Amino acid sequence: MPDSRTSTHGTYLGFDFGLRRTGVAVGESLTGSARPLTTLQCREGKPDWDQVARLIEDWQPRALVVGVPYNDDGSDTSVTAAAERFARRLHGRFGLPVHTVDESLSSHAAERSLATSGRGGQRLRKHKAEIDKLAAAYILETWFTEYGNGSTETG
Repeated sequence: MPDSRTSTHGTYLGFDFGLRRTGVAVGESLTGSARPLTTLQCREGKPDWDQVARLIEDWQPRALVVGVPYNDDGSDTSVTAAAERFARRLHGRFGLPVHTVDESLSSHAAERSLATSGRGGQRLRKHKAEIDKLAAAYILETWFTEYGNGSTETG
């Protein structure tokens, strides 16, 4: 029987950090799948830490995954430093391992998914909160696929 202290299997929470909203998803590393959970409103670029704490308490994740945006050429975007700071603060506040993954295309993938489900087009702007949490699911699934061994741990 595997040692549960060293196993990477379990529940993870994924975050699509934004200055106005942060999408959150929950996923299972064993299946490599994630689903959108909620969208947290941010005030002046700061998340509601009480809401984050409740999510962590409710889901008891093994680790957290934060999407960090980069430009196509790999350079930082205007939000890169804030997303990295968010990842460090998650680790500092909750003591859980925090992993990061490039999330540059997650919002585009979420928008395409909504468009193909018939909820895109002109009305897409009305679905920003849904896009954010769906993007968080893409971020988490990307991490499961690319880095599921924990090699990008921040904490």
